[in-house]
Amino acid sequence: MTCQCGRSYIVRQGDILFDIAQRELGDGNRWREIMNPDCSKPVNEIIVPGQELCIPTPPGDGGFARIVSRQTYEAMFPNRNSLYSYDSLVTATQRYPNFCNEGSDTQHKHEAAAFLANIAHETSGLQYIEELRCIPNGCGDEYCDRNNTQYPCQPGRSYHGRGPMQISWNYNYGAAGRALGLNLLANPDLVKSDGAIAFSTALWFWMTPQPPKPSCHDVMSGRWNPSPDDVNRGRVPGFGMTINIINGGLECGRPTDDRVERRVGFYRQFCQMLGVSADSNIYCDRMQPYR
Repeated sequence: MTCQCGRSYIVRQGDILFDIAQRELGDGNRWREIMNPDCSKPVNEIIVPGQELCIPTPPGDGGFARIVSRQTYEAMFPNRNSLYSYDSLVTATQRYPNFCNEGSDTQHKHEAAAFLANIAHETSGLQYIEELRCIPNGCGDEYCDRNNTQYPCQPGRSYHGRGPMQISWNYNYGAAGRALGLNLLANPDLVKSDGAIAFSTALWFWMTPQPPKPSCHDVMSGRWNPSPDDVNRGRVPGFGMTINIINGGLECGRPTDDRVERRVGFYRQFCQMLGVSADSNIYCDRMQPYR
């Protein structure tokens, strides 16, 4: 049987519906949207290896690809590494259909600009595919948290920064790999050798809350409502909050330095290229970082 209302997915050993939805739709709570191939009814909660499921296709006109054309992307990143192709990014966004697809059209564009601005900063305009000081021999166990038993470090592997968001530490490689159905603990170099995987790890970080931090997506799409404690600590929606989520411990709650100015500069530039003005709260100097 062939999937008639989306794309086909074959159940693998150990799969559960929540994990499939997290991997393929970017939100495990959307597991009820996964259907049988004939689309006549939702799948049962009990699934078996080899069973075919139907994953719903992204809503709307493609979210990110509708907002950022190939021409615009190439103008934003004229010196990008070949790993970071437009097609690889669009492929990765298909795993996360809510990316640039929730809220108003202006919010869609702000989210696209915010994501691209942060990865532009992390990689100097998408030029670098891994942490420069860890080339060519890795960084040993510098990024190994041996207290994390859920995602233990693998012998001979370095978990230094790789990809557009410079994902690092064994617990992030492990969690991202689980969400994407990949063993990134054993094969962290996949993040610097496969463009779609590289962008998928960046989008996993962008779309996934890490409590008490909200996700960058929820901040930029208007889904996040700051708690009274957040408000007291200066944490409010806007581009500055994405900086706080990504690297607040080093860049926020202090006088603005060159790192933040670079992020903000990219954000303003990309907003202009997408035809929107930069929103308010684009800095994070008055936001306390998370501990």
